[in-house]
Amino acid sequence: MNAKINDRALLERLFQEAVARVHPSRCVPDHLPEPPKGRTVVVGAGKAAAAMAQAFEKAWQHDLSGLVITRYGFAMPTERIEVVEASHPVPDESGIAATRRILEMVRGLGPDDLVVCLLSGGASALLTAPADDLSLSPGTCVLTGGSSVLRAPPTEGLTLADKQAVTQALLRCGAPIQHINTVRKHLSAVKGGGLARAAAPARLVTLAISDVVGDDPAIIGSGPTVADPSHASDALALIAHYGIHPPEAVMAHLRGRLDVTAPPMPATDYRLIARPQDALDVAATLAVSEGLEPIMLGDGLEGEARDVACAHGDMARRLLHRDRPSILLSGGELTVTVKGDGQGGPNQEYALALALVLDGCGGITALAADTDGLDGNGDAAGAFVDTDKPLWNGHHGSSPAAALAANNAGPALDALGALFRPGPTNTNVNDFRAIIVRPPEEPYLAP
Repeated sequence: MNAKINDRALLERLFQEAVARVHPSRCVPDHLPEPPKGRTVVVGAGKAAAAMAQAFEKAWQHDLSGLVITRYGFAMPTERIEVVEASHPVPDESGIAATRRILEMVRGLGPDDLVVCLLSGGASALLTAPADDLSLSPGTCVLTGGSSVLRAPPTEGLTLADKQAVTQALLRCGAPIQHINTVRKHLSAVKGGGLARAAAPARLVTLAISDVVGDDPAIIGSGPTVADPSHASDALALIAHYGIHPPEAVMAHLRGRLDVTAPPMPATDYRLIARPQDALDVAATLAVSEGLEPIMLGDGLEGEARDVACAHGDMARRLLHRDRPSILLSGGELTVTVKGDGQGGPNQEYALALALVLDGCGGITALAADTDGLDGNGDAAGAFVDTDKPLWNGHHGSSPAAALAANNAGPALDALGALFRPGPTNTNVNDFRAIIVRPPEEPYLAP
């Protein structure tokens, strides 16, 4: 039996087991709050929001109503909590209109009422309301595929176009999510504790699935239910650091907030129900059962995808000198400074760079994938690397090195049959990377 085929199948099984550990159907029912004397209103946003809503209403044996926002294509059937789809990673009108409805739902509740916020990665783009305009109307509602798509009317002050421009610029320059969210919080009426202030004096409980390095509640979904430790000056400093040029309305808004003190925050109950490390721990346990020694590189890796791939490739080469098979496991959120106009994402760029570093050495199989099931601007979660196969035979268009230079990893990996397409997983704890190293029977000689 071909061991390399087995290793590719094993990597896929590791991914699926890791994702299952942090799926809402498993972690939400264990963290239900005490029911209130009054109403229960469930709101939220993120790539896992629909699955969280489904799990919550199945486990909740009391009356409830609510609305959550998820990415297009990530909706799931629910009975009592409405699911709205919107754009990610760049916000759109559907997200703005749905956010406005969420704010209206939680305003006017009393101390006997309960607001449950279901929060996961992607909420920063999906839960969006320009800071200068809280007068958005719900707009029109069109049902598509069992979920709502809402259209909001034009706004004054900060607009959707302003927020889209800032988000796109920060994404293209490779800014980490912590920096992107710091800027976005200061352009929003709902981020940085805005939702919590709107819901007061109702009791507020947040159930969060972390997709950020360090699991910081102020960064997860841009912290709509927690206090914001940053300041408008931090947002301006980041804009200067990355050399981007936002619309003037954005700069005027931030400068106008330099002397503004954030309003006080009400007390809230914040529960982190799943973390990136949880997924890696499950993968490590399964790897041991398959005879592999796990080497944990951490759940918080950041940096340029191709640079991290080079470092991991060097580690894998050194492990070929050992006398037993091993597996390198890591998570975090890698970034790409976009210089070309190709297709792919950080995990695909990592995989292609890793394949180039390891080309010709043999004995190594890897998978890099986003745990939400989609990576970048294609339909793949990531890609496999198999060093026992030739990287390029001249029949797949441009060379892998040229594809990497153009940020066009997706088509190159697709031509090699390496793309991994599990579809939406309905959860999100960032990147999942695993590199299996099987030393040869003969002493390894570096190519």
